[in-house]
Amino acid sequence: MTDAATQTSRPKVWLDMDQKALDAAYNQAVWAPNQDSVHARRAALASECFERRKPQRFQYGESDLEGFDFYPGSDGVASVRIFIHGGSWRNGTSQTVAHLADTFCAAGAHFISMDFIQIDAAGGNLLTMVQQVRSGVAWIYRNAEKMKIDRNRFFVSGHSSGGHLCGCVSVTDWAKDYDLPADILSGSVLMSGMYELEPVSLSARREFVNFTPETIEQASSIRHLLHLHCPVVVGYGLDESPEFQRQSREMYEALVKAGKQAELIALDGTNHFEMLESFHNPHSFLGRAALAQMGL
Repeated sequence: MTDAATQTSRPKVWLDMDQKALDAAYNQAVWAPNQDSVHARRAALASECFERRKPQRFQYGESDLEGFDFYPGSDGVASVRIFIHGGSWRNGTSQTVAHLADTFCAAGAHFISMDFIQIDAAGGNLLTMVQQVRSGVAWIYRNAEKMKIDRNRFFVSGHSSGGHLCGCVSVTDWAKDYDLPADILSGSVLMSGMYELEPVSLSARREFVNFTPETIEQASSIRHLLHLHCPVVVGYGLDESPEFQRQSREMYEALVKAGKQAELIALDGTNHFEMLESFHNPHSFLGRAALAQMGL
C-alpha cells in the first residue's frame, strides 16, 4: 500500500488531519529544525539581561512560583508591559524571557515577566494555570502604586502556551471575578497561541493536559470575547504549523466579527520559536506593534 493510500485510509480526527498529522500540528519542533539554535540565542540574551538589570521580585500568591520579575523602565510613573512565557504549558520561567525587558524599558515603560505553576505540577489542570495568571495580573493592577505603574496604561502579552494564557487573561470578567473595573487592560499582544482548545484536546497534548469539557469551554478565549475591552494584536509566523496559523487567523477574524479593535501580523520566514525575536526587536514588526500599542 502506498503512503498516500495509507494516509487516505486513516480516520480523520480534526478537519482533514489524521491523528499523526494533528499531533505534528501541535508539536512546533516538527516545523522548526533550528529550535535548539534559537533557544541558545534566547538563553544567552536572557541571562545577560537578568544579571545586568537585576529585577525586583514580587509575590502575587502563596507559593514561590506565584511571583514575577519587575524591571523598571523609569523612575516615575509609567506604563507596563506584562509578559506570560510559553513552553507547552510544561517549561519556561520568568527568567527565560528576561531579555524582552530591554525593548520596553529602553522606551521608558516598565516590564514584568510572570511565573506560574506548570501543567505537570498542576496535575494536568489547565484551569489552575489560568487562574494563577489572572490572579497575578489582578494583583499587579491593585498594587500598581508600589511599582509606579500607570493603571491607565496596562498591557499584557504572551507567546505560544503563554499566548493561550494571555488570551484567557484578555477575556477575563474582571468585574465579576475580581471586583475590578471591566476594562483594566489597555492592550494585548497574542503571539502564536491557541485560542480554541477543542482540536488541541484531540492531539498528543491530551497526554499531559486533562482536557475536560469545562476546561475546553472556559479556557478557549475565542468563546469569551464579550469580556474583551482592549485593542489586540494577533501575531504568527508563516513557517509555523498550519494549525497554529489557522488558530491565529480565526482569532483575528472572530475579534473583527465581534467589533473589537484588532490587528493581524503574519511574519514571513518566521517559525514558532523565532517569533519572540521579532517581539524583542523594536525595529521589527511585532516589537514596533507592541510599542505603538503603548503609545511609545
